[in-house]
Amino acid sequence: MEQFRYYLRVRYYECDMQKVVYNANYANYAGVATIEFLRALAGPGLLQGDLDFMVVSQNMEWRAPARFDEVLEISVAVKEMGKSSITIVTDFRRAGNEAVIASAETVRVLVDAKTLQKTEIPAGLRSALEKGAPGTVVDHAGYLQLDDFVFS
Repeated sequence: MEQFRYYLRVRYYECDMQKVVYNANYANYAGVATIEFLRALAGPGLLQGDLDFMVVSQNMEWRAPARFDEVLEISVAVKEMGKSSITIVTDFRRAGNEAVIASAETVRVLVDAKTLQKTEIPAGLRSALEKGAPGTVVDHAGYLQLDDFVFS
């Protein structure tokens, strides 16, 4: 099944003197891709409403470096769900290349946005998370051309 994909271009300030992305920036990239994934699932209302997701743990694995001005393709999928938590996997690739260069596994807990107390995932949101956003693409890098898409 094709997963949600997010494209971003590596900016100069995200890199060291050798133009390699600082490791800490992968957590930022995973966070941005996850927000776009959630927006695709439930619309902007989820992100501005009474609920919010807080990160409680994140595990990163790096296999190869990303460099300045490369376009990264980040796939996002829900690996598992608990009563109030979700585990999200983000895989990083250089756009146009199948090899995974880094992966993050992030556990987020759903909380009440005002009290920050954890809360059970509502049925409608649970259903959307289970379905995912297959085939949805967000391209903030301007990498894809309109000719790359088939409209039906």
